[in-house]
Amino acid sequence: MIPQTLSADLVGIEFEPRKVSWTSKDVMLYALGVGSKPGTELDFLYEHHGPKVLPTYAVIPGMRAMGNIGKAVELDVARLLHGEQGIEIHRPLPAQAELIMTSHISEVWDKGKAAVIGVEADFSDDEGPVFSTRSTLFYLGAGGFGGEPGPSTRTLNLPPGRDPDLTVSYLTQEEQGALYRLSGDRVALHIDPAFAEKAGYEKPFMHGLCTFGFVGRAALQGLCDGDPARFVSFSGRFSERVEFGDEIQTRIWHTEPGEAVLQAVTQDGKVVLSQAKATFKV
Repeated sequence: MIPQTLSADLVGIEFEPRKVSWTSKDVMLYALGVGSKPGTELDFLYEHHGPKVLPTYAVIPGMRAMGNIGKAVELDVARLLHGEQGIEIHRPLPAQAELIMTSHISEVWDKGKAAVIGVEADFSDDEGPVFSTRSTLFYLGAGGFGGEPGPSTRTLNLPPGRDPDLTVSYLTQEEQGALYRLSGDRVALHIDPAFAEKAGYEKPFMHGLCTFGFVGRAALQGLCDGDPARFVSFSGRFSERVEFGDEIQTRIWHTEPGEAVLQAVTQDGKVVLSQAKATFKV
C-alpha cells in the first residue's frame, strides 16, 4: 500500500489480515507489567492457575493495528500522541492463542493545529470473535488539511457531581516501564533518560497503555470481583502522564446497571485518564 496524504479519504481503508499469537508467558509478563501482585492476583501470574488473562492484554496485539496506519499515510512518529484507547471483550481472552486480526482506519479529523487518526481492529479464532480494539492518535501539527473537525466529545463520560462510589488505588514502581516494555512497546522514551531529554522531557515516564492496564485492573477488581468473564468493555482518554512511583487512584461511579464512569488521578490529584467508561455483566 502506497502512503497517501492525510485526508478524510483514508477512512475505510482496510489492511491485510494478520496472524497474531501469544503464550501464557506473554500474558503473565503483561500482568506483572501493569502491577499485578501474587498476593491478590495470583491467578493472572501463575500457570497452574490457568493463568487467567487480564482483559486489557487486548491492547498488546491491538498495537499492531495502530502500526498499520503507517502503511496508508506517512507519519512523523515524533509528533504522535496516543489519544484514546478502547477494548471490547467478546469472550475471555485465552492464556495462549492464534488469532486473525482485521483492521481499518475508522476516522480522520482536522482539529486545526492537529489531526486525529483512528483505527479499529477485530480479533477472531475458529470459534468467532474474541475481542475488538479502537485507538486514536493525536497528530501534532498535522491539522489544517481541510477536513471535518469531528463530533465534540468534551461532555462524554464525565463523572457525576458527587463523590465516587468506589476508589481503587495502586502504587506504580520505579521499574514499571522496564517491565511493561517487555510486552512489546519498546519506545525508548519510557526507559532511556537521554532519549526522554532529547524529546523535551526531564526523564522517562510511564507508557499510556501501562496506565490503561492499571486502571483496567481497578475496574476488573472493583466492578467484576476480579472475574474476566464479567468484563465487557473499557475505554478512556489519555490526559496526563504518570511518573514512576506515582499512585494511580481510580475513581468509579456507577451510572447504570452494568455501566460505570471512571477517572484516574495521581496522589496529587492530576487526572491521567479521563472520560473513561467500563461496562460489565452484573
